[in-house]
Amino acid sequence: MKKPSIVFFDIDGTLYTRDMTLPASTKAAIQMLQDNGTYVAIATGRAPFMFEPLRRELNITTFVSFNGSYVVADGEVIEKHPLETEKIETLQLAAGVNNHPMVFLDHEQAVANTANHAHVAESLGDLKMPYPPVNGSFYKQKDIYQALLFCGQEEEDEYKRTHYVFDYVRWHRRALDVLPKGGSKAEGLRAVTHHLGYTMEDAAAFGDALNDREMLAEAGIGIAMGNALDEVKETADIVTAPVNEDGIEKGLERIGLL
Repeated sequence: MKKPSIVFFDIDGTLYTRDMTLPASTKAAIQMLQDNGTYVAIATGRAPFMFEPLRRELNITTFVSFNGSYVVADGEVIEKHPLETEKIETLQLAAGVNNHPMVFLDHEQAVANTANHAHVAESLGDLKMPYPPVNGSFYKQKDIYQALLFCGQEEEDEYKRTHYVFDYVRWHRRALDVLPKGGSKAEGLRAVTHHLGYTMEDAAAFGDALNDREMLAEAGIGIAMGNALDEVKETADIVTAPVNEDGIEKGLERIGLL
């Protein structure tokens, strides 16, 4: 097993516990990595504005966000893949017929197309995010890197079948990420490693959710958290302890970085 030179961390369920806290052992482990010269980066489905405080706390300036659609290395934007405006409009019209609200995100903010919808409030509330401002034409005014579509699991196949120009990843029982076709965290990892002079074999990646599968499979070492979904564990090389049981620290020890 090659010792990694760069390590990517998912946020929710990986760095953060279920109640959105950063374990002390995780913060200490990342500080040790940095002190030892290992490059540390984030790979998340979140928008950049949603984890800016975490980046400051951990002194991280490189990240894959929006599941690979907006990538920054050492503070410099190196990849951007916005959704096509016309295709967003077509999807929004279909979602409106089904009474399924949407939220649109650029790198600076989230904006909803529907006010006071319970599914939006529940899903974003679980991320400790406030209900977004409402502007039905926001997606026409800004580059949108990810949309959120709020529907049940039994309803998502209709969108996958009729609006297949996008990829969809479920992250909540009420919500799907809407992504550019073919986008993934793995693509973002490739962009970062190439830009910084590493290879994918030099990289380790930690994750727990469905949107982590590609990067765990393609990184040199993929580490699934003990709290990860079974489908995610199957793609990983190693399964560590859950996030709230020092899973990051123990996983880094297993791959020889601590």
